[in-house]
Amino acid sequence: MAARLAALLVVAIVGTTLIAGLIVGAQRDDSSGPVDLIIHNAKVYAADDLGSMAEAVAIRGNKILHVGAEREIMRYRRKQTSVIDAKGAAVIPGFDDAHASFIAGGLARDGVQLFGAATLDEMQQRIAAWMEARPDAAWVTGGGWSYDAFGDQPTRAQLDAIVGDRPARLLSQDGRALWVSSRALELTGITRRTPNPSHGVIVRDRRGGATGLLKDAAMALVERVAPKPTREDRAKALQLAIRDAQRRGLTSVQDLGAAAGDLDLYDAARDAATLPLRVYAAVPVGRTATADLEVIAKRYPDDPVFKTGIAIIDDPRLAGALDAAGWQVAISTPDESSLHAALDAFAEAATNAASPRARRHRVEDVAIVDPDDIPRFGALGVIASMHPLDAAGKLLAWSSAAGPERAPLGWPARSLSAASVRLVFGTGWPRLPLDPLAGVRTAVKRADMHASEELTLKSAINAWTSGAAWASFDDHRKGTIKPGMLADLVVFSTDIFAGPAELAAAEVAMTVFDGKVVYRKSS
Repeated sequence: MAARLAALLVVAIVGTTLIAGLIVGAQRDDSSGPVDLIIHNAKVYAADDLGSMAEAVAIRGNKILHVGAEREIMRYRRKQTSVIDAKGAAVIPGFDDAHASFIAGGLARDGVQLFGAATLDEMQQRIAAWMEARPDAAWVTGGGWSYDAFGDQPTRAQLDAIVGDRPARLLSQDGRALWVSSRALELTGITRRTPNPSHGVIVRDRRGGATGLLKDAAMALVERVAPKPTREDRAKALQLAIRDAQRRGLTSVQDLGAAAGDLDLYDAARDAATLPLRVYAAVPVGRTATADLEVIAKRYPDDPVFKTGIAIIDDPRLAGALDAAGWQVAISTPDESSLHAALDAFAEAATNAASPRARRHRVEDVAIVDPDDIPRFGALGVIASMHPLDAAGKLLAWSSAAGPERAPLGWPARSLSAASVRLVFGTGWPRLPLDPLAGVRTAVKRADMHASEELTLKSAINAWTSGAAWASFDDHRKGTIKPGMLADLVVFSTDIFAGPAELAAAEVAMTVFDGKVVYRKSS
């Protein structure tokens, strides 16, 4: 009997040991088994708070499995593993454009591109070349012009000299003015007696005639008579915009210029698996706040690929009600007074009872900041959203016009960062180029003499990656390169951390979205 019990005991021990071994083996296989993709021989920047660097990253499925040293990661290589040799180049999380009008950008990509044109003559040449290539275009459209190129303000006569009797509308670089031709003005019905719309200006000559420059709300006078893109046009524009984004290393975008129906387009593309991009789309809320936000929130809930939850407003008085309803609020603040009013509105909203979700309100288009307002950002937990390329086009003019005392107030990125303000960057596309790498370069090397406001390279990258993910409530799943995060990565052509020359020469060599290579630059 004793022998039989002893035998049973041995069998039980062996069985238990075997089962435990199988469990441990299964766990080991899960954490150290074969992976789908390895990127090695790289300078991997995690974009975390520690500034962590590594040599290689391993991806299984659509998530990052391991990040570490070359030898450590290469142990997971198997026959089925795709291996990418970065050849010593930098790897960072996928860029996240924190402020763009994405579908509008896709529609505008075929328009006249005036960004960077330094003179009226250069702009006229670009317009003429565009018209020659599109003789049947009903309207001349495009944008990106700067007041600096005119020396004063654009006029319809300057545009008529090129476009003749064709209607033309060209958006300014700051997005707040339209340069229009005489034919476009004629179609609007604007006369000397036409009053300025509320919150807008029809710029006039001494006789009261429209000069060809429409500001702010007055732009709508032309937009209402211009051809409207169809749903099919917008769906096509979305796919074109996605291709452009992938070439630029973008794996996420926050669309703060979504038009009516665009949320449905994103939703349909996600369902059809034709949205290889993560989209956080804002809902524009007018002065009367008539949008049925509760229905919208339920229809487009949190999702790794597409969601909403952010309301963009131009009237700060709406911030309190939206905060109480649990919406993230974004307010455009292109100047000191609007920024101050926005911070006041968020301070008032902070007196609400606890919001249904954590407050991560935002001020957009941050450009000129009063030093007294900088500590208010941190105290209120307000995010500062900036457009580095906007600064690139305006810093010299701002510094010259503002004088030595006020010049440092322009785009004070480093001062905001030093005050522990959440800093996020966006391209402002389509009025500015869809080029986050150019935005990184601008943030680390200012065009004017105020180097004290330049960011470190890692800080600039964070504003395009981990910071932007935090601003869209996605920091738990993207924006950093660490185990468990979504495998969205950019591989550059150089080691941008090696010095200014390498950063200047860098291009996006490869974009990885959801663990798959979606763009590879041809040799």
